[in-house]
Amino acid sequence: MVYDISPGVERAYQSALAWASRRSPGTVRSPDSSDWLLGLLEEDEGRPYALLQRLRVDVPKLCHFLESELTCEVTRTPSELYTQARGYSLQLRGEPTLTTDIVMFALLVSDGTLAEQCATYGVDLARIERELRSEMIVAPESIQQPPGEFVVPQPTELVDTARVLDANLNRARESLRVIDDYTRFVLNDATLTEKCKSLRHQLAEATQRLPYGLLITSRDTASDVGTTIGTRSEYIRRTPHQVAEVNCKRLQESLRSAEEYGKIEGPEFAREIERIRYEAYVLERAILIGAKSRERLPNDYLYVLLTGSQCVSGLDWTIAEAAAGGATIVQLREKTLPDRELLERAKQVRKWTRKANVTFIVNDRPDIARLSDADGVHLGQDDLSVQDARRILGPDAIIGMSTHNVTQVHQAVLDGANYIGIGPTFASKTKAFSEFAGLDFIRRALAETSLPAFALGGIALENVGEVIAAGAARIAVSSAIAEAAEPQIIARQFCERLNRR
Repeated sequence: MVYDISPGVERAYQSALAWASRRSPGTVRSPDSSDWLLGLLEEDEGRPYALLQRLRVDVPKLCHFLESELTCEVTRTPSELYTQARGYSLQLRGEPTLTTDIVMFALLVSDGTLAEQCATYGVDLARIERELRSEMIVAPESIQQPPGEFVVPQPTELVDTARVLDANLNRARESLRVIDDYTRFVLNDATLTEKCKSLRHQLAEATQRLPYGLLITSRDTASDVGTTIGTRSEYIRRTPHQVAEVNCKRLQESLRSAEEYGKIEGPEFAREIERIRYEAYVLERAILIGAKSRERLPNDYLYVLLTGSQCVSGLDWTIAEAAAGGATIVQLREKTLPDRELLERAKQVRKWTRKANVTFIVNDRPDIARLSDADGVHLGQDDLSVQDARRILGPDAIIGMSTHNVTQVHQAVLDGANYIGIGPTFASKTKAFSEFAGLDFIRRALAETSLPAFALGGIALENVGEVIAAGAARIAVSSAIAEAAEPQIIARQFCERLNRR
């Protein structure tokens, strides 16, 4: 028998073979039931994974059990499993196409031991059956028009709409995978990779609103005129960044088309796609700004925060000496000066930092940063948002954000911050804190993002080794430089500890 199987089932079978090989190195055998189930759950954006999650199953915990504790003696050939699955597909959905969730159901029904073991983790066969049965394809002529909502399309229109939706949902999924590869392997950024994963899950759940069988049976790639039309530019990509940029646009365009044609299927589906599209805009901003920031601040490792009254030898001299010692960013941090005096001082610092060839950042105040022609602003959690600061300073300004926990790190990355401050690490002479994020937060924050991140708060030569041991490659210091009789020497020693001189 020739089976109509989805690409997901083909991938699941290959994954099941790999699991079988891992369990029995050096031998060739068909996968057993646990191998098959692990293969079906391999893709966390796949239908079985999404289905079990909807049923409140802890899928990672289940997979750990299948991998490390459960051993099945009965092997399953594809033909016998597909034959059973085809029967269930016809019974529950009214069409013969084999999708991964149908294959999972057939596997569990046919292996009572596996089903019993999985039931302890919340896998309920009756509920799975109800979910699958709810996707039964209904003949278009039997559909009744919902009063006052939308007109049910005719059969031909239904198929045409399904073709458009199928193509665009496929494009969106493909684009998300390409973007995911960029955030994961090029940017090495866990926060952005997790955002891609989240959008894939949301898109999979939105697609569940549609009769999957209708999409797959309406597909007609052979007669798609678009497959033979192309442009030369489609095959030219010069950098990984360009690949990501192009696919961000492709994702948004696909979602827009799916949203519009999805209105024919029903408003709830269209609203869900619209929401995902808006999140795609947020993802694009974070990716493109983050990539630019990594290129813009590649060699900035020593960041000095200065208050005029704290500098023992004058603000202008301290800036020059710190820069000569290796500092590349200076932040003016004045909390008590009246606005007019603050602006005048910022204009002076702008002159001194230009002479020293270092980046100039103003603390807290985007307005002062703009009026003094600073390079950017550093914001606290209670200051203006990154978006509002960028409206004041423009798209090219450097905007940093202080973060004190992982949630704030995630938000700063998605808001489009160019860099983050992570801390406070130790007690500081310049700012009082009721609690300290500490060294553990440095480790956690650096694991969440590859955005330029400066450890800050009470860092001195005496403790900078602990900060570096926690993984920090960039630091922000204040009193250690400002109160030094020879700021250049101290700055140079910091850079030596950071292996940058």
